[in-house]
Amino acid sequence: MFTYPLNSAEILKKRRSLKKQLLGDGTKRITKKIAVLGGSTTNNIVDVLELFLLDYGIEPVFYQSEYGRYWQDAMFGNPELDSFQPDVIYIHTSSRNITAFPDMSMSREQVDKLFGEQCEYFRTMWEKLAEKNCPIIQNNFEMPFFRLLGNKDASDFHGRTNYINRLNAFFCDYADSRKGFYINDINYISASYGLKEWSNPLYWNMYKYCLCVPAIPEFAFNLAHIIKSIFGRNKKALALDLDNTLWGGVVGDDGVDGIQVGPEVPMGQVYSEFQSYLKAHKQLGVLLTVCSKNDRENAIAGLNHPDGVLKPDDFIIIKANWENKDRNIAETAAELNILPESIVFVDDNPAERAIVKAQLGIEAPEMDGVENYIQTLDRNGYFEVTAFSEDDLKRNEMYKENAKRAEQLARFIDYGEYLDSLEMTAVIEDFTPIYLQRITQLTNKSNQFNVTTKRYTAAEMEVIYNSSDYIRLYGKLEDKFGDNGVVSVVIGKIEGDTLDIELWLMSCRVLKRDMEFAMLDRLCEEARKLSISKIIGNYYPTAKNSMVKELFDSFGFEKISEDEQGNKKYILDVSSYENKNKHIKVQKG
Repeated sequence: MFTYPLNSAEILKKRRSLKKQLLGDGTKRITKKIAVLGGSTTNNIVDVLELFLLDYGIEPVFYQSEYGRYWQDAMFGNPELDSFQPDVIYIHTSSRNITAFPDMSMSREQVDKLFGEQCEYFRTMWEKLAEKNCPIIQNNFEMPFFRLLGNKDASDFHGRTNYINRLNAFFCDYADSRKGFYINDINYISASYGLKEWSNPLYWNMYKYCLCVPAIPEFAFNLAHIIKSIFGRNKKALALDLDNTLWGGVVGDDGVDGIQVGPEVPMGQVYSEFQSYLKAHKQLGVLLTVCSKNDRENAIAGLNHPDGVLKPDDFIIIKANWENKDRNIAETAAELNILPESIVFVDDNPAERAIVKAQLGIEAPEMDGVENYIQTLDRNGYFEVTAFSEDDLKRNEMYKENAKRAEQLARFIDYGEYLDSLEMTAVIEDFTPIYLQRITQLTNKSNQFNVTTKRYTAAEMEVIYNSSDYIRLYGKLEDKFGDNGVVSVVIGKIEGDTLDIELWLMSCRVLKRDMEFAMLDRLCEEARKLSISKIIGNYYPTAKNSMVKELFDSFGFEKISEDEQGNKKYILDVSSYENKNKHIKVQKG
């Protein structure tokens, strides 16, 4: 119901029962407050958006402005909005909210002045809303539903199409220059849906909806992708079938020469385009794996097809055997140190998809016709980008380097000797602007090695970075196999002579390498400099972070309380602490 292709009519018809079903499914969700500032009617949009967010593990609480009061609420506020303290602000405007368009009597200078005033109208509003220190999502503009100048409407400076294109470019430039500001691209979604139906004037004149009601699920689905990405609900990896998924045919039956891939065979080019699309995901930091019922030799031969785009080296893990696919995917997740739910399973076989979904509860979209494969994955927004760092570009290589470390471990009996053989060096320092985006990204993506699972927006992280009330540490780890990048973050709030740890997390790709001890050593060092005598640690259990249940015990903290829910509080006497890191050389940044 909540994956592409959507059954929009059913979603609209059954939205109340669907909400009840989602809320009763036992899922533990994070609660987020979303302020919707509407330039048109938003009621049904909010209702449907709620469904998608619930499906993503987010329970939203909404504030909605009065009809058409988006600018007034933003600029002047009101007691209800001010007390709401949103986690996200969404501005729902459309071409209907452009205050003035050029007319044919205007000179170029007059049109440019009008354009500047319109840009300032929105920019001033965004700057005012930025004071609330939360992410802002802003619609861009759909194309006009008529062209007074015909085709020339796009090129002539008087044309509405030309004017809207300029405004959209301004919106994009602003988003590119501001952290925590995101564009909901309704220009693309309306074009994909069909502008004629999207902009049907009936829905505006009758109900003041800026889009047709049947398009609301598609619209809300796209908006939900941004929100779930902001709060770390993206997927991390693809598990890909081979036969009739990456190529046409069955390599074990047809042979390498008989499979369809590349320009020389019918439909082969479509498979090549799909492989190119998948390979591009490596640049986003998405991990590519294979899950195929095949002899490994045949699978490797198929991946080495001369016209294939994806080669064996593009994959972190290749599971090509005759085991059940749910077992292979579970093993893949364990080897990558990620949760199975972080993986999207791509397979043309509906029976295999059904089994994997039933056993693991992971996403397995309907792959119906190779010509639809790209659109199916793309429109589901599994890997929606709201933050991008250098580490994302290098992530696949980092996981391959982890495989080399695993091979090295197999040659040692003594684990300490293995750690020494890695020749590890770390940089552990206060936050620096160059890494703030990666640090924020980690707080929203790390679920397993995370004692409090506290999330931070870019704006919230900027506040912490500029405050003297915190000890902040990031940790980078490098060894002889490569650079792991920023892998650990600690944030502690200073309260007199006590430091209260609000966040302690680490990337699972550096587990069991003593990085947590190196971070603790440095934390105590910084605490002593500030005459802090006690450090408070908290563990808040979730469905995903049981691996750090005893972390503070292993550090030598004393447990001082534990409630019925398993929330635990610890204390450490800084003066009695002795350094624990024995295998990592810590350098200055």
